[in-house]
Amino acid sequence: MEHLLYLAHRIPYPPNKGDKIRSYHLLKHLAQRYRVHLGTFIDDPDDWQYVDAVKKLCGETYFARLDSRTARIGSATALLRNRPLSLDYYRSRGMADWITRLHAKLPVSRVLVFSSPMAQFVKPGRYARRVIDFVDVDSAKWTEYAAQKSWPMNRIYAREGRQLLRYEREVARDFNASLFVSSQEAALFSGMAPDSASRIGWFSNGVDSAYFSPHHDFDTPYPDGGPVMAFTGAMDYWPNIDAVQWFAAEMLPAIRERHPDARFYIVGARPSREVLALGSQAGVTVTGTVPDVRPYLAHARLAVAPLRIARGIQNKVLEAMAMGKPVIVTPQALEGIAAEPGRDLMLGADAAGFASLACAALETTPVDMGRAARAQVEASYNWDTNIARVDALLDLDEHQPAMAATCS
Repeated sequence: MEHLLYLAHRIPYPPNKGDKIRSYHLLKHLAQRYRVHLGTFIDDPDDWQYVDAVKKLCGETYFARLDSRTARIGSATALLRNRPLSLDYYRSRGMADWITRLHAKLPVSRVLVFSSPMAQFVKPGRYARRVIDFVDVDSAKWTEYAAQKSWPMNRIYAREGRQLLRYEREVARDFNASLFVSSQEAALFSGMAPDSASRIGWFSNGVDSAYFSPHHDFDTPYPDGGPVMAFTGAMDYWPNIDAVQWFAAEMLPAIRERHPDARFYIVGARPSREVLALGSQAGVTVTGTVPDVRPYLAHARLAVAPLRIARGIQNKVLEAMAMGKPVIVTPQALEGIAAEPGRDLMLGADAAGFASLACAALETTPVDMGRAARAQVEASYNWDTNIARVDALLDLDEHQPAMAATCS
């Protein structure tokens, strides 16, 4: 069995948690074909409990502790140099030294990098195949953030967008293949890095439709009261913060005018100060970390994804669809998802339209839409089928074209 180095910016576990879902399923798939050696960071103390489970899928492992406050301070040095902040945030001598020791011990011939900052640990010429899963175009995300922020953060975010794009282009030139989460993200980056376009592809996320299923019998997590609209996601992530603030300010008042007992639950870990403040608004509950989001989806009347800033595919939308829930999305939250508005989900183009759709769904639950949504997830979002596209890229010889038709 050949040896493969897998580098991920966060521990790829548990298998149904936010941005770890894709990296976990990649690790699980790769472990069936290679002896996988994992180097990763742990930025949440709660995640140390998953180390033993991850080790069972791997050969050699290195888990680097990452303190977000210390990392932010350390990354500020990049402002004085021609480097993205994101790279210095994940700078680690321990990680680099572990990789050097790994190569001295084992014939590691392939590397798969998950998230662009981890590419800094890959030395040119060391591997027969180098594949990176960018997931999203992160540089574009920082540029979008800049447009939403005031001075001085808008200047810092705009700089990060420019610096990170320069680095992403360098990585795409150096690696055999660069992957994204959707055809839209791949097309966007191809336009930004035209000299690497022939080596840019994508594979979609999947959903564990047995895990996220309406057929489970969960006790309700909600106290008695009116119908619930649920939003799920990491609540220290700016696009999610912006989404729930916008919903609470621009949509919820109109909804509660017609449905005074309607409730809005914000379900997700690490709520920011801004999100916690929303808990004082009538009809809003902020849960913080919950052991399992599925009961919250199962007993909600509908799921909402009012994102104004979004990159790639929104797992929160796919998971709610898999649970057979009616879902209302913005155009940004729909991007990259194979779903037909009006059949599989509802599309609210602006605050007024979003609120109107929510009111209608609270009055008459669109059960048929929930069934159609689950059927669409089962048809289009199978992890094994989607990730299999990566195999050909790792198997190619050095001098073969990097991107196969199956990845585009």
